[in-house]
Amino acid sequence: MTRMDAPIFDPAAFRLTAEEAALTAKAREFGARVLAPRAARWDREASFPTDNYRDMHREGLLGICIPADEGGLGAGFRAYCLTAAELGRYCGATALTWNMHVCSTLWTGALTEDLEMEADTRAVHRRRRRIHYDRILRDGAVYSQPFSEGGAAAAGAAAFGTTARRVDGGFLVNGKKIFASLAGHAEYYGILCTEQHDEQKLSRRDTLYLGVPATAPGVTVEGEWDPLGMRGTVSRNLLFKDVFVPEDAALMPAGLYFQAASRWPHMFLTLSPTYMGLAQAAYDFCVRYLRGEQPGTPPVKRRMYPTKQIAVAQMRVMLEATKALWFQVITEAGPDPTKEQMLRALAAQHTVMENANAIATLAIRTCGGQSMLKSLPLERIYRDSRCGALMLPWTAELCLDRIGREALYEKGETD
Repeated sequence: MTRMDAPIFDPAAFRLTAEEAALTAKAREFGARVLAPRAARWDREASFPTDNYRDMHREGLLGICIPADEGGLGAGFRAYCLTAAELGRYCGATALTWNMHVCSTLWTGALTEDLEMEADTRAVHRRRRRIHYDRILRDGAVYSQPFSEGGAAAAGAAAFGTTARRVDGGFLVNGKKIFASLAGHAEYYGILCTEQHDEQKLSRRDTLYLGVPATAPGVTVEGEWDPLGMRGTVSRNLLFKDVFVPEDAALMPAGLYFQAASRWPHMFLTLSPTYMGLAQAAYDFCVRYLRGEQPGTPPVKRRMYPTKQIAVAQMRVMLEATKALWFQVITEAGPDPTKEQMLRALAAQHTVMENANAIATLAIRTCGGQSMLKSLPLERIYRDSRCGALMLPWTAELCLDRIGREALYEKGETD
């Protein structure tokens, strides 16, 4: 029988909806039963968790953010984030890549309903997204979301260098994405690229979001993948050479991604749930280990030492503060946030990404030498947690930069 962990966010204490309580309970059971026993393998091999995705399809989790009236589970932003955090505590790589897949449905579903579109444009969008949704629900198709290109585009400071030129019946895509999670394993790549208009300078306003089939002529995967952490994401390079995609490949209408990035910036917070889960996992391991209850270790209690107790208290304080800030931010996420809401969102992203690793670091120091063994999950949690601060577009560095500047300047002010 699978041991059920306590929820990260207690449904009564955090006033979760019945839907949120059910989804997070489902994620905890699935994570403990399916994800946790396999997590070491994906990490050791730096291989993609294909088996996990087959099981997530059977459980309906690939369609978590597809609207209920279109066959999915209909989760909104907060419900998804809470569910993803629960999966993250059992396998960081699976939760992180699942996020890339889910965003193809969250962005095109609940998020676009908050954006401005002409009625006929919205009707076309809903028809097109249904093509993608049906592939996911019926066939278990997995979508990725290659973002980075090695320049300023992924941080939102420049147009994407990957381009799409309009041709009869669709687009020709050219370019390169690096750190492309699920490379070689997703059935479709949700490519952010810039529509190219003759010789005009590329503009972020012309960003397109296209679902490119992995099997399309001109799509290739290159490079090795042997990183410090998040090894199961298999984030190799993706190349596109005159790749034709039809107009129905558009995951968003032209110009809508720019509107979303400007008006719904919390969309970029969806990398953080995985690391919220890893923070909880590091704390959970430490408590189990000190109580002599961690599987794979002798049943020796170490909880009576004051130094251990103080360390656990420090971890708990850090964890509770992180949870409180993050929960507030995912609760108030929505279109057209205020300045204060944006500062909170950036602070939450930074706090989760840095504190996940800080808690894992303290857990290793507190548990001692055995915690470094690869037969136990803590050293993997530590390595995975270190990766969060580096993730665009809201790296820890960029969060601090924006918080400091935007706290001190009102829009339009200069010195």
